[in-house]
Amino acid sequence: MRLTARLILSLSVFTFAAPAAWAQAAFPNKPIKIVVPFPAGGTSDVLARLVGQKMSESWGQPVVVENRPGSNGNLGADQVAKSSPDGHTLVLMDVGNLAISPSLYKLPFNPLSDFEPVAMVGYSPHLLVTSSQVPANNVAELIAWAKAQKGKVNFAAAAGMGSAPHLAGVLFAQRAGIEWGYVPYKGGAQAMTDLIGGQVDLTFNGMVATLPHVKSGKIKLIAVSSARRNPVLGNQVPTVAESLPGFLTGSWQGLLAPAGTPKAVVDKLHAEVMRITALPDVRERLTTLGAEPNTMTPADFGQWLKAEIAAMNKAVKDGKVTVE
Repeated sequence: MRLTARLILSLSVFTFAAPAAWAQAAFPNKPIKIVVPFPAGGTSDVLARLVGQKMSESWGQPVVVENRPGSNGNLGADQVAKSSPDGHTLVLMDVGNLAISPSLYKLPFNPLSDFEPVAMVGYSPHLLVTSSQVPANNVAELIAWAKAQKGKVNFAAAAGMGSAPHLAGVLFAQRAGIEWGYVPYKGGAQAMTDLIGGQVDLTFNGMVATLPHVKSGKIKLIAVSSARRNPVLGNQVPTVAESLPGFLTGSWQGLLAPAGTPKAVVDKLHAEVMRITALPDVRERLTTLGAEPNTMTPADFGQWLKAEIAAMNKAVKDGKVTVE
């Protein structure tokens, strides 16, 4: 009897535990699509392809990266928000932009309730750069020069009005007591061209698109927007925070799934991203991009997004930021 009871108990435990194990083991059971809601070549796109390749090698399923630009990342994000919540359709994007959008757009989705945060892949700072014609070589000189221009300075909003680089300029101007005009661009390439030509005076922009022009001597690097000096820059370039304490902006690349994606699937995706970003060759690639890997849990990622939406809402209201 004792043996029979033990056998029945064992079978019962197996019967109840098996479906959960099988459900987790079944993922992924078809190709995975990672939507990047920006044009090809940017930081989000590079990271999506890097993560996707490693994920495909590990799991034996194709991982397809689909670029779906439009509406400051909102078009692609909406596509994923409305996708089947099975973990096979994901979005990898600058979640800083996602945090800004609720304050500027009437969105067809809710960033907090329509997504399951999966993993914060990495953070890369903005570079504060100026035209070679600007007679400033550090943050203090830039602030003094801009104040003397009495509103005549033009700031290039490299990824458009309402983008993370634009809000970086707004936050800098607020903290420094400066007024300047904003010139919107659809992408960093044209903004860099006009900055080199002196049509605009300065901008905040990502390291990937900006550093080559700094190295060529065509534009001037004033500061980096990270909390600490960046090793890619030899720890020689000052941070904005050294002059304006607490200043921190940049590009936060995050992976999200549609709301309702099973926790076991989210956890499996998160663990895989953490494994990938810990690989030596991936860390080396992140370093060349000026990015730092991030080990934030899905729950912490969700709390970060909630806090960031509140902070960006204040910045947008204080700066009276609008988009057409």
